[in-house]
Amino acid sequence: MNRAELAEVLRSARARVRPQDVGLPSGTRRQVPGLRREEVAMLAGLSVDYVVRLEQGRGPRPSRQVIAALTQALRLNDDDRDLAFRLAGHEPPQTGRIAMVVRPSVLRLLDRMADLPVLVLSAKGDVLAWNPLAAALQGDMSAWPPSRRNLIWQRFLGSSRCQVAATPDEDDAATRASVGTLRAAQARYSGDPDLARLINELRRGSLRFDELWREGRSAPWRTATKSINHPELGTFMLDCDTFVFPDTDQTVLVYSAEPGTPEATALDMLRVAGLQHF
Repeated sequence: MNRAELAEVLRSARARVRPQDVGLPSGTRRQVPGLRREEVAMLAGLSVDYVVRLEQGRGPRPSRQVIAALTQALRLNDDDRDLAFRLAGHEPPQTGRIAMVVRPSVLRLLDRMADLPVLVLSAKGDVLAWNPLAAALQGDMSAWPPSRRNLIWQRFLGSSRCQVAATPDEDDAATRASVGTLRAAQARYSGDPDLARLINELRRGSLRFDELWREGRSAPWRTATKSINHPELGTFMLDCDTFVFPDTDQTVLVYSAEPGTPEATALDMLRVAGLQHF
């Protein structure tokens, strides 16, 4: 392990990431460029003291899981991610694993769509990036531990302040699509250990998931109109379009409403009241 070089890589990466790149409010009283250590710790699911020690070249050798969480939180590209793994004394993730890093070009798309809720998902449903309006719609996803920052896990085993696909028919369709998405991911990434752990946990923890899993059906995320049951704005409908990047198997979810409709008004209210609350 090269502690000094790893510390330099982590400090430099933190300074490059803007709060809005990771779905956090930028605020007006920032004294450092990029993210604060507290924000990196929150996104990676680590203690602030641990992040401080790593950036100062102190402390024990971080595990593969810690480096993976940090490189994802800092939005490192594949080359910089591999460098961080090697500096920590680990082999980088092998080919055949699910891509967990969002390309900078995709993050720029999120910047351009600031007036719509947008999320980026991995092939197994991990929420890899989101903009502030998505957090206002679905809750502060940075508060979820990294291992629970997954829409499929949240659907079967978690809880959210906002319920998406609120009607019984929508919920059944979304539930089946979630299981089908993991079925398709397993066929493409049979050697991914994180995917295997997620499936095993869901099968053990949810009878409904296990029942659907044994049916052996596959289905991708699809564009649909979804009922949103928001704790402050009530229930309204939004179009949810999906855009897939084939080279990474990552999906971008974009929520929108037709102009002049009550749903568009609800989105306008979310931009004001929701973002202020967030």
